[in-house]
Amino acid sequence: MRRKILRTFWAGAVILMLGIPVSAARMLVPVGRVVGLSVVEGTVTVAAFDDELGEASREAGIEVGDEILTVDGTEIDSAEDLHKALERSNGTVSVEVRRQDQKYEMKVSPKATAEGPRLGIFLREGVTGIGTVTYFDPQTKEFGALGHGVSDGHGKVCAMDRGAVYPAGIVGIRQGEPGHPGQLKGFVTAREPIAPLQRNTACGIFGQGGDWHGEALPVAEVGEVKMGEAQILSNIEGDRVETFTIQIRRRNDSADANGRDLLLEVTDPDLLAATGGIVAGMSGSPIIQDGKLVGAVTHVLVNDPTRGYGILIENMLNAAA
Repeated sequence: MRRKILRTFWAGAVILMLGIPVSAARMLVPVGRVVGLSVVEGTVTVAAFDDELGEASREAGIEVGDEILTVDGTEIDSAEDLHKALERSNGTVSVEVRRQDQKYEMKVSPKATAEGPRLGIFLREGVTGIGTVTYFDPQTKEFGALGHGVSDGHGKVCAMDRGAVYPAGIVGIRQGEPGHPGQLKGFVTAREPIAPLQRNTACGIFGQGGDWHGEALPVAEVGEVKMGEAQILSNIEGDRVETFTIQIRRRNDSADANGRDLLLEVTDPDLLAATGGIVAGMSGSPIIQDGKLVGAVTHVLVNDPTRGYGILIENMLNAAA
């Protein structure tokens, strides 16, 4: 029987930064709740082409992945900026794009539609998904999630312009198998955000606000984390947060651990039966040992979903400072 502990979103780089000193005296609420994530970069990128309307853009040389910088000299920071620039155009427009740190300019003749002139491209303004909130500071109202950064399609941490977390729930699970990582299937349950995001770093995403319930626990110092049994808090069904048993097999204290400070193994039979181990969406699940918050789940081993990695809470807090 699963042990419910709270009522209250791939799993899978550590940069040590000067920040708030971490000590056992600091008290944080381990959350473990899945949320919807929205990270907007402040850039407009070509995600795909419309089969009928995109021919002119493709022939002009625009490619998937191009960042649109200007249209007829007007800076483009959003899809709305692009639409307004096209509406002001008369026939052919000059489109400047950035591609792999190089800038290119090309002439395109937009297609006339009932909604106005269109380039026939689908745009990406940011990244959305689900992940798990790791901790909440009841004193400062700050929270951290994921334990790694939200990345663009090229594996680079997004330079976040703005973002938010939203209420979400889990409706299903694709179990992890060797060679095929699993995934939590979630959905956003409300249009109003819980709280804004303020930072997107290699060690997690961070914001302030929201009402995250739970008992505050002391933060473990690095030297207190030992090999052996620990627990993770994860939300794998509905909006329930449950506790599951794991083993910490190894601690990596090198500065280039890259979010792989702890080697973890799932041993809880209920979690193994439900997910096969660590799956996408569980990133950020807090790790607790001996009544202290020690870190968060960050990665899964592709060839062995029962194993994965975690980041030390100290490195998350340093990145948040």
